[in-house]
Amino acid sequence: MKNTKLKIKNRKGLTLNAHLELPANQKPNYYAIFAHCFTCSSSLSAVRNVSRALTQDGFAVVRFDFTGLGRSEGEFADSHFSANVDDLIDVHTFMADNYKAPSLLIGHSLGGAAALVAASKIKAIKAVATVGAPATVNHFTHLFSHQVEALKEKGDVEVNIGGRPFVINQDFVTEFHKTDLPKVVKNLRKPLLIMHSPFDKIVGIENAEQLYHNAHHPKSFVTLDDADHLLTEAHDSNYVGAVIGTWAKRYFPKVENVMLSTEGEQLVGHLNILEDNFTTAIQTKNHAFIADEPASIGGSDFGPSPYEYLNAAIAACTVMTLKMYAERKHWDLQEVFVYISHSRKHSDDLNLEVDKPKYLDHISKKLKFVGNLDAIQKERLKAIASRCPVHKTIAGTVVFETNIIQD
Repeated sequence: MKNTKLKIKNRKGLTLNAHLELPANQKPNYYAIFAHCFTCSSSLSAVRNVSRALTQDGFAVVRFDFTGLGRSEGEFADSHFSANVDDLIDVHTFMADNYKAPSLLIGHSLGGAAALVAASKIKAIKAVATVGAPATVNHFTHLFSHQVEALKEKGDVEVNIGGRPFVINQDFVTEFHKTDLPKVVKNLRKPLLIMHSPFDKIVGIENAEQLYHNAHHPKSFVTLDDADHLLTEAHDSNYVGAVIGTWAKRYFPKVENVMLSTEGEQLVGHLNILEDNFTTAIQTKNHAFIADEPASIGGSDFGPSPYEYLNAAIAACTVMTLKMYAERKHWDLQEVFVYISHSRKHSDDLNLEVDKPKYLDHISKKLKFVGNLDAIQKERLKAIASRCPVHKTIAGTVVFETNIIQD
């Protein structure tokens, strides 16, 4: 997953701070926009987790700060509801002009209400997902209702919301009453996923019921049991992202994975040096995966390193071989774990007698068995672990033949 910082100008000329999260292969199938909750920002852990979970399903996700919040320009008083909707539309326009038009909107809390309204105005949006969204836009006005009278006298008033001070004005309050959200939802006619916790103390579960009642099919509801309004626990926000990704793909055209030709071989590796740094695409006839180098040596760490794949091949072959052997012997082997590390060690440290002391490749393999096995059976399995085909290939003499394919 790659994070790219964006600076997006809205219609008022203010710069919105944004981040574009890309899938590991840097080639998204779809684009989405995430609208954060009231007085929050795009750096909230829940926003990051949901966005990054969506990249696992091939989505690129733009998460941004509304006007006057996070690192975006402007004043909070200018971040009224209509301005939030405008910001969403402006971010969508920017993405359509510079990347690809997003087809999914995701909104958390009041951001969910903004996403619903924006979706009704953007033809390219094919589906909407809300998390802890209110059924009416003015739901949050109770947070500063006790100071509304002071606004009439002073014009600007500092209010405390969630333990933080914000300056609001009369226009800010008035904007909350201009949008008929129930009517917007009734007329939306786009796939809608409503996610809500029954224990939400900020926006009660009855809001989800009202949204669902007003919406037309296709509509879905998923309860977020034990979650709080802000999705404080990482497992809750990761779950939200995973569910949205799976749900949304039903409403988008299926994108076929473009497979590289293996030229008659078992596997092909491809690296676009000008664009992808060390991030390498690897494909077999039916499967695709990513290899990379860690950031510590200049890579982007989008996938396992070559030696981690080597270790993986040994581990996979070992456990499969042990499974077949134990089944043939009718032994009670229920689970097997193989822990593998590759390193370079000196022959002296390994107590090896060689003609000339030198550094050697060293692979550590540790086994853990689960099942009703005696000591003799375990020792036999240990011996069999060294007889798996990949282990024998690496430990034996390997002959390489390298040729150049002519264009």
